[in-house]
Amino acid sequence: MHLFRVSERASLRPAPRTTVGHGASRFQRLTHSLRRSVVALTEIKPPRGLGSSAAAMLMLASITYGVVRGGHGPEIVSNLQDLCDDVANGFGFRISEIALTGEHELSRDRVLSIAGITGRSSLLILDAAKVRGRLVANPWIAEATVLKLYPGRLRIEVKERKPFALWQKDGKVHLIADDGTVLETYVPQRYASLPLVVGKGAEHAAPQLLSLVARYPLIARRLQASVLIAERRWDLYLKDMVVVSLPEIDPEQGLRRLVALDAEKRLLSRDIAEIDLRLTDRVTVRLSDGAAAAREAALKAAEKAAKKKKGGEA
Repeated sequence: MHLFRVSERASLRPAPRTTVGHGASRFQRLTHSLRRSVVALTEIKPPRGLGSSAAAMLMLASITYGVVRGGHGPEIVSNLQDLCDDVANGFGFRISEIALTGEHELSRDRVLSIAGITGRSSLLILDAAKVRGRLVANPWIAEATVLKLYPGRLRIEVKERKPFALWQKDGKVHLIADDGTVLETYVPQRYASLPLVVGKGAEHAAPQLLSLVARYPLIARRLQASVLIAERRWDLYLKDMVVVSLPEIDPEQGLRRLVALDAEKRLLSRDIAEIDLRLTDRVTVRLSDGAAAAREAALKAAEKAAKKKKGGEA
């Protein structure tokens, strides 16, 4: 767990106040005037007995923010949000400590940026449900918990998705989690060795296939890519350029047959290009181009020798 105090991190300090020149819009001048008034208000130490008035002012500011937010533009909402934060911070509701846990792939600063938390955010105005919504909208974050602890502490817990495989579709390769969520639209170098799956629907079907292949080390250590055909069945591309076509129904039976054939006839060590296991009563093997040419030449030579022998006997 990391504890964070706003005063100790320059990245979360409130933005410096700026002056508004003659060229500013009417709205900017009005906002600047309101902000100066709020700052002056928060610096006043009210006499005893005026606490209720201060609370009323804070409530009025919050209500105004809510009304405007219901039907006006984002620029007005953003500025009024800042004003409300300034008022709440002036009365002791500044976020002074943030406890964040669960971040691994995402940095602390990145998580806080996604959450929309800045150095001027106040605990009173912060909407925990909306902060959580912003967090889980990020593909890396599967779950998030946001807890407000008055007057100034905030606790955030996130559970990240883990990179599972590479998914190729329409010529582009993405980094995906085991639930098919696209984490990145490119492949970070540190994940380049993850299993590659190809085709529409492969991102969701991959966990079942890769879990199945993992039970057969002979195949798993040779596997280069898995291609989902018509969202129904898989072709396995092995590192020695052999393509294995698995049956649509019970692909594990196909893997068992392949392992048995290799143990009996060293099938995977031969010069072959494709092994078709789709039919239950037969296995079809296609030789590589080089092996096919060599076989054809050998057959012609044998045929020629046979004819020569027959002619000699006559």
